[in-house]
Amino acid sequence: MRAPVSWIRELVELPEPVSTEQMAARLTMLGLKLEALEQGGADITGPLVVGRVLTMEPEPQKNGKTINWCTVDVGDANGTGEPQGIVCGAHNFAPGDLVVVVLPGAVLPGDFAISARKTYGHVSAGMICSAAELGLGDDHDGIIVLPADAGEPGDDAFDVLHLREDVIEMEINPDRAYALSLRGVAREVALGFGGSFTDPTDRDVPAADDAGYPVRVEDPEGCPVFVARTVSGFDPAAPTPSWMASRIRLAGMRPISLAVDVTNYVMLETGRPIHGYDLDRLQGPLVVRRARAGERLTTLDGTKRTLSTEDLVVTDDSGLIGLGGVMGGETTEMSATTTRVLVEAAHWDATTMFRTGRRHKLTSEAGKRNERGVDPTICEAAADRVVELLTTYGGGTAEPGVTVVGTPPARPTVTLPADLPARITGMPIDAATTVAHLRAVGCEVTEDGPTLSAVVPPWRPDLADPFDLVEEVARIVGYDRVPSVLPTPPSGRGLTPSQSLRRRVGRTLAGEGYVEVVSFPFVGTAELDRLGLDADDPRRASMRIANPISSEQPFMTTTLLPGLLEAAARNVGRGQSDLALFEAATVTLPRGAVAAPILSVDRRPTEGEWDDLQKALPEQPLHLAVVATGERERGGWWGAGRPAQWSDAVAAVRSVARALGLDVDVRAAARAPWHPGRCAEIVLGEHVVGHAGELHPNVCKAFGLPDRAVAAEIDLDVLLQHATAPRGPVFSSFPVAKVDIALVVPDEVSVAALTATLREGAGELLESVRLFDVYTGEQVGEGRRSLAFALRLRAPDRTLTDEEVKAARDAAVALAAERHGATQRA
Repeated sequence: MRAPVSWIRELVELPEPVSTEQMAARLTMLGLKLEALEQGGADITGPLVVGRVLTMEPEPQKNGKTINWCTVDVGDANGTGEPQGIVCGAHNFAPGDLVVVVLPGAVLPGDFAISARKTYGHVSAGMICSAAELGLGDDHDGIIVLPADAGEPGDDAFDVLHLREDVIEMEINPDRAYALSLRGVAREVALGFGGSFTDPTDRDVPAADDAGYPVRVEDPEGCPVFVARTVSGFDPAAPTPSWMASRIRLAGMRPISLAVDVTNYVMLETGRPIHGYDLDRLQGPLVVRRARAGERLTTLDGTKRTLSTEDLVVTDDSGLIGLGGVMGGETTEMSATTTRVLVEAAHWDATTMFRTGRRHKLTSEAGKRNERGVDPTICEAAADRVVELLTTYGGGTAEPGVTVVGTPPARPTVTLPADLPARITGMPIDAATTVAHLRAVGCEVTEDGPTLSAVVPPWRPDLADPFDLVEEVARIVGYDRVPSVLPTPPSGRGLTPSQSLRRRVGRTLAGEGYVEVVSFPFVGTAELDRLGLDADDPRRASMRIANPISSEQPFMTTTLLPGLLEAAARNVGRGQSDLALFEAATVTLPRGAVAAPILSVDRRPTEGEWDDLQKALPEQPLHLAVVATGERERGGWWGAGRPAQWSDAVAAVRSVARALGLDVDVRAAARAPWHPGRCAEIVLGEHVVGHAGELHPNVCKAFGLPDRAVAAEIDLDVLLQHATAPRGPVFSSFPVAKVDIALVVPDEVSVAALTATLREGAGELLESVRLFDVYTGEQVGEGRRSLAFALRLRAPDRTLTDEEVKAARDAAVALAAERHGATQRA
């Protein structure tokens, strides 16, 4: 909302001088967020004058554009008194019109210097200005045509356009519709400075009678009040007075014609949208009703719209003539020949207005106010103000008939304890202050002991409960006076077990050199394609988002790898190729096609409703993913480095498992997006918790990663569910017994399975087992390999004898031979 300060001061008598900056600061403290402080024409220097167009010669150009070669009388402003020759590309003016001319030597907004220059075969000495060129709005369509009484050629245009006038621009919250008017803004200024407010709607209006234009409202809930007034003998050629056009322009709108400008001016002044009909185009009485299925209406913007049965419409005997409260119809709009005007000031249901605007993607100044809620009690006053201005400046006559259908809705009453503002804000606000401030915002307050009853003002539909009234009191007292009191926190219980375990996982990976990243949980089919997932892969069964941030990523991700690989690729693309990243986050796994029920908001859901809601929720398990590229161990003067390899991804998972007090098994597997020969399946007991290994070359290429990048992803929830308290190592003061064995096994026997067998066979004396050599060749035969293990045995209470060591070794070898057909290699 743009509010010219002179207009505000016209409605408020302040007890002391107040600068524009002080006014804006106080309005901000009252809840009207300041967007900008502007002064029209502040960045314009040099001669800006009124000019009268003498001649206007259209000249078509080769590029298809037609320019006008004009001579303009600028009086003595050019120093010669001779007409000024100017080239102009606009066509919305004619000889005899008064226009705004900027002469050579001036500078317009944007540091645009004006000089005499040759263009289109003429020397153009200046420019005929549009509102946009002067920084008065966004209208580039045509130049400013001044009213006939604006002045004489050569007069200073700064005064004519009311430039150098301060304008306060504010961002108005949706619940503060009253502030979309000078009436509302001025009331706030009076509230903030204790001034005397003059309500522009406080006027005597003629009583309703039966002589007014006939109106029938068939949906009183959608349109509680409908007021109609008639003006005849209106001069459609009458110009808009310069002061009115200037105020409309400063408020951010474009003057059009007197009839339209008057309705816009009254809307800006009072907040009540007004619509005018060409009375000669109406046929029969007006009827307000809901649209019928299939009905169509061409609105003022020239768009033919198919209506919904929820839309409110205005009709006459010819059919639809307006979309109630949003935009009028094309057939009855006022034009350059309108001499009889029917003025409509109606109150419309805000919810219906909002839904109609969104349904038809239709935004208008009237709709913007109606959908937020407008004062329903000022329809008669607003209509009377329009009639007054039309008759005063358009030469019309107000017809005696006044139509008023319906009555404003009842004003709600809110009850609250008198001490509630003090208790909520922590400020010393007594009952008398609360009553005074509530009355200042327009409430009718009665006291009943410690309880206050407030009938809210009709222009404040947002005041619905006691805490809304507390906010009103607090903002007048001043939010800056709310004491800064640090609350005493209750003694905490520390982290929950789940939080502790998750932090342990993060610390473990950080200690391994991994850096945590956070990516968006959204994915598209393109990312899943780059992972190389088959068409029937379960990870493609994802949940679509109703209103995605990006149409290219409309699904909730079922795997962390796309986001993590893209983060890695982004770093690689910026020169950081040696990477180790991890992410711990939830993924979304749809459980079925059960739709979530729409629950009522006026009560708690029942047990059955709650269960139905839970059934519709997707599963969101916590996953952990890692990725590593480039060198895992740096090279230098000490020797060559080591690149990341598939075992590093497995090692990261093992480290996390150990930190949670768990041991996981590893076995060969094939799963996208990993290389089929370098992929490991991570197993915890009977659960396959994830996969790790080297990424497929096609995946590396698709994501822009270096070759042989490695990654892992596991279901961290499964590990957390089985986690145990970490146990410190048990140290023995007795010596270790070292035994090395080499076993020849078929190629299909995995190292993990053979290691588990040796651990089981050696028994509790085994302290560790480690694979240190793999051999294939003629000596072991085709399809077989030799795996060499280092066994370390120790007892906590004695030195092991040779017999005990031999027995443990033989038991391990025997069990390996039984289960895997292993033979000991000499």
